[in-house]
Amino acid sequence: MNHAYVVGQMTVNNETKWAEYRSQVLATLTPFGGELVFRGNQVRALSGECPHADIVVIRFPSLVDADSWHNSAAYQALLPIRQEAADVVLTTYEA
Repeated sequence: MNHAYVVGQMTVNNETKWAEYRSQVLATLTPFGGELVFRGNQVRALSGECPHADIVVIRFPSLVDADSWHNSAAYQALLPIRQEAADVVLTTYEA
């Protein structure tokens, strides 16, 4: 069975708002079986350029679960905070 991974690449513009967002987002994952795999800060690009300094990887049991989380009322309610806090690119992968 394949898992789905949501990868977020971001540049934080407002540390206070980002801390507010981060303090709430993990609770939105649980109903969909989501788990934080890792958060990290870019040290260097070994090849090419990555415009965002930070990354997060979240694993879900399936693409349906990942999409359901992203579209959930709980997560959607956090989007205004996230948009104030950072420039974010979210992508989904199946592996």
